[in-house]
This record gives sequence, structure tokens and C-alpha cells, in this order.
Amino acid sequence: MSDIDPITLSVLAGRMEQIADEMDATLFRAAFNPIIAEAHDASHGLYHADTGDTLVQGKSGLPIFVGVMAFAVKAVIEKAASEGDLQDGDIFIFNDAHIGGTHLSDMRLVRPYFRDGELFCYLASVGHWHDVGGAVPGNYNPAATEVFQEAFVLPPVRLARAGVVNQDIIDILLRNTRLPQSAMGDLNGQLSALDLGTKRMDELMEEYGAETVGSALDALGHRAEALMRSELKELPNGRWEAEDYLDNDGITDEPLAIRVALQISDDKMTLDFSGSADQCAGPVNIALPTTVATAYVAIKHIFPTLPANAGVMRPIDVIVPEGSLLSAKFPAPTGGYTETILRMIDVIFSAFAKAAPDRVVANAYGTINALSIAGKRTNGQPWVMFSFYGGGHGGSPESDGLNHGNAPISTATIPPMEILEAAYPVMFRKWALRPDSSGAGKHRGGMGAVYEIEVLEENGAEAFLFGERGRFAPKGIADGQDGAMNRFSFEQDHGWETPPLASKMRGIKLRQGQGVRLETPGGGGYGKADERVAEDVARDVARGLVNPATADRLYGVAWREVSQ
Repeated sequence: MSDIDPITLSVLAGRMEQIADEMDATLFRAAFNPIIAEAHDASHGLYHADTGDTLVQGKSGLPIFVGVMAFAVKAVIEKAASEGDLQDGDIFIFNDAHIGGTHLSDMRLVRPYFRDGELFCYLASVGHWHDVGGAVPGNYNPAATEVFQEAFVLPPVRLARAGVVNQDIIDILLRNTRLPQSAMGDLNGQLSALDLGTKRMDELMEEYGAETVGSALDALGHRAEALMRSELKELPNGRWEAEDYLDNDGITDEPLAIRVALQISDDKMTLDFSGSADQCAGPVNIALPTTVATAYVAIKHIFPTLPANAGVMRPIDVIVPEGSLLSAKFPAPTGGYTETILRMIDVIFSAFAKAAPDRVVANAYGTINALSIAGKRTNGQPWVMFSFYGGGHGGSPESDGLNHGNAPISTATIPPMEILEAAYPVMFRKWALRPDSSGAGKHRGGMGAVYEIEVLEENGAEAFLFGERGRFAPKGIADGQDGAMNRFSFEQDHGWETPPLASKMRGIKLRQGQGVRLETPGGGGYGKADERVAEDVARDVARGLVNPATADRLYGVAWREVSQ
């Protein structure tokens, strides 16, 4: 590869990012299910031909996929090497979470890109399909003890060989979902995104040539590594520890520890998760690819100017003990991976706050509250409403936390209630901010939310919740206070009930007119509460975000004097 001048490198970096962004947009427009079309739970990128490392990722997709999709591409590289017959026009598909990370709902498509008969790179698409079989509609089964109870498991197989699609694979996929029309629409959307990516790469190659583009990809990796090392050199050397807990694994009502020791030595960093809980029976385990990817997501939050490139991770060692829930082995269930990686991000932030509190924010609400409501319409057609829900983000050195934001593992958006009500027989009785849910601080955490959903279908429905933070609140940092904990309740003939395991439950029978209620956590506070500006407290009280008695108890400042 030849050297490349900075201007050409910048132009090519922008062009390749645009290719990934266009692939994102293509799938978002074409997908049938709201989790992709509205919430943008998907991602596209370019990956190294030999290593599978992430070269470029679209800005609209989920950051967690930056790392895990590299493992997915590596799995395809290994399969192609063992079979020895990789061809232009091949497309591989799979959802095996122990190989490709995250969980079985995320369907991965990987396509080699050839130029002049030579493999140049890989293009990949991943999207959260609405339903992939399993015991629970929507696949978030809080009581699963093995992956087979979560969804249909597909290892890496060829969906297309030399451009010819294998209909047998599609038939198998559509037979293993409650929503075949949705699955087919999402699959076609992903295939279209890969077609577009191939077309745009051809145009780029025609304009600049393979040698120049290849040099740019190499240079981007080296630049990402250099930027990361430069950031680390500005931080103090030392070792800092933090721990937090998951409520339980959905099977046994015992907390599960997530521990990290963060060490910085000049231009290197180590994240050591030794001491974290062992692999558990329930579905809060995660595979090693997911753990490494989560470390990247946390680092990207702390150093927001870094590019989405695998070079960022070269100066960082991630130590994960064998046998822990952070390196789960097949067939351990992994459906609730979102909850575990959110806790990982929390402990990394908490540890980093001890080294450089000006670099991080307090803990966000820490759960996606994966809620499925499913049933059959009067005409016999099945319906599955799966969605995730927002909460408060942590206070920062500069400002209060975001009210009712989405989880920090993604750039996804919470599906609008108008879309959900139009697609499913439900009505939102309430969609509002949750007063008094933020962690107090000089800069308070963001407010959680209250959602109340009523079933309209005369056949009733069944609900399933997979959440967290029902027993361990989001933590404040720099002497900030914790946010409110998660609360879930559901309506029965004799009144409202709560789950025995606080944040997880399956098989909740709901009659027409009955509902469920989510009260999501607020974010942790940043800094001491008695340092909060009195005018800010008065403003929060005036807006109904904080009750007067709560303001008196938490802040101890003369807010009443400035509220007149």
C-alpha cells in the first residue's frame, strides 16, 4: 500500500462513512418491523478482509455493533477458509450470539466485496428481527435457561452462493418465526442495503482505485490508534475499581456482581473484569465478543471524538475471566444481553470517575425494559408488540442529565406511541416524565418516564418483561446521589401487582381493558446536591419535575426564596 496525503484520506474517510450511512438509511426505510424502521436497532459497516476488524461504521446504527460485528465477520472468514470456496456474490447469514455477540434477535448478513477478482473487504448488515421463534414472542424470555428457549439458532450459512439466493434457507427462517411477513421484509431490506453498499464501493473504486482506498483504510486504523494513545497520555497513571449489580438472572433471586479494575499506564489501558459473577442459569449472560464490544462503547462515550474504527482498541486490554457471565459458553442464554452491557458501562464510568471525573457522566437509567405484549386478533392473526423504553441519563460536569433518553448503548430512538398504537391493539393511557426520579446533585440526573399501556384486543394478551434496576439504583458520581429505581406493575381482576423478581416476569395474562405500567429509573446526579443553584431547583419544582417537599429534603438550598 502507498502513502496517502491527509486531504485525500479525509475525503475517502467521509465517502466510506457515507456508504455505511446510506446502507443504514436503506434498511431503515425498507424494514417492516418498528424496532428497525423506527428505533434503528441495526447497523452497517465495512470490515477488514483478513482480520474482520471494523474499518467504518454508519453513524445511525447501534455503537455496540462496532465491536461485535467484527467477531461476526471473523466467523465468516473462518468458515470460508475452512471450505475454501469464497466467491463474489456470496452472502452469509446467522444469528448465533456466542459467535457474533449480542443476542439471537440480531440477524447478521455478511458479504465479501471483490475488486478485479481479489477480495478487498467485507460488507455487513445486522438488524433486530421482530421475532425469531423461541418460547416468548419477541424473544426476550426472562426465564430461559438455554438459548433454545430464546429463539431459533442459525450458525453461519450461505444465504447466497455466487449471487444465487438459496431459497431453502429463507424457507427455514420463515418457518421459525411468528411473523414471517415481517421477517421477509427485514431480510429484503438488509439484502438491499448490501446491494447498495456494493454499488457505492464500485463507484468509489472506479474513482480512486483499490490501492488508494486500501491505503486509506490502513491509515484510518493507524490514526485511530494514535488518537487513543494520545488521549490516554493526558490521563493520570493509576488503578481504580468499581462494582455494581444486576437484580437477578430471572431464575434465582440473587444479585450478580459486575466488577472492573481500570488501570492506565502511559498510553495503555487495561479493563479487568475479574471478580464478576460466574455464568448464571438465566439469560443475563453475555458472550466474550459482546463484552469486548461493550468496552469499546464505554470508551467511545468517554472519548467522543474517536472514530468508529478497530484501531481504537489496540492500546486497550480487556481481561475477562473464564467461566464468568461475561464470557458465557454455548448454550447459555444471552437474550438479556442489553441489561448486562449497560451495567458494564456503568461500572466503567464509575471507575473512570475516580481517575478523571470531568470526563464522565453519572450512571444512566440502566435498563431497556424490554416489554413484549402479544396475542391473537379476532381473525386468528398473531400480533407481537415488542419495544424498549427510555429513562433518565446521568448528570454531567456541565449540565443536568437528559430527561427520557434512550440507552447509552445505542443511537436508537424509542418508537413513537402513535406508531405502536397504529400497529397493535393497544392504547397508551400515559406517556410522561416521572417526577422525583432524578438523582440529586449539583447537576441532577435526567427524569425517568411513566408508561401505562392498555390492551384493546377482546381476546386479551400476554405480557413479558425483561428489565433491570429494580433493586439497585443508577449511581451518582462526584458525590451526586442515586436515581430512582425501576418499578413495573400489571393490572389483574383484584388490582395492581408487581413481579416477585422485581424487574423480570413472563406469562402475565391480561384481559381486554387491563394494562401494564412502567416507571423507569432516573439518572444519577453529578456533584453535591447542596451546590445546586437555587434557581435551578425552583425551576424544576415549577415544572413539576421535583415535588416541593423533595426539593427541601434533597437540596437544602433557599429555592423557595427565588421562586416567588
